[in-house]
Amino acid sequence: MLDLRSGDDIVRARLAARDLVRQAGLGLMDQTRFATAVSELGRNAVRYGVQARCEFSDLSDARHWRLQAMVSDQGPGIENLEQAMQDGFSTGGSLGAGLPGARRLVDVFDIRSDDSGTVVTVQLVRPRRP
Repeated sequence: MLDLRSGDDIVRARLAARDLVRQAGLGLMDQTRFATAVSELGRNAVRYGVQARCEFSDLSDARHWRLQAMVSDQGPGIENLEQAMQDGFSTGGSLGAGLPGARRLVDVFDIRSDDSGTVVTVQLVRPRRP
C-alpha cells in the first residue's frame, strides 16, 4: 500500500502500476493504460481528499490476468457521482477528464463515494496465452 500525499507519491504509484503490469508480461500499451488510470485517480485523491492511498493486487487466475488498483481517500466524497463521471465536468478548474478518462483506460471501473470518502477500484483484465 502506498500513501498518497504529494506529486512524488503519485509518480511512485504510477511506476508501481506499470511494474505490476510489466511483471505479468503484458505489453507497453497495457502498462501505459493502467499506469495512467492510477495516476489520474491518485491525483484526484490527493487534490480532493485526505489520507489518500493506493493498493495493488494481482487477482489473476489460470485463465486471466486480473491486475487491480484501489485508490481511496477519506475526503468529503463526491457530491454528484453521475455528473463527475461526465467528460468535461470539473469542480476544480481542470479539463474534467480524470474520472471518465480513467474509466476508459481500464476493463473494470467501480467507484463508491459518500461523506466519509471515495474508493475507486480499477482492473486490467487480459486472457492468459496458452
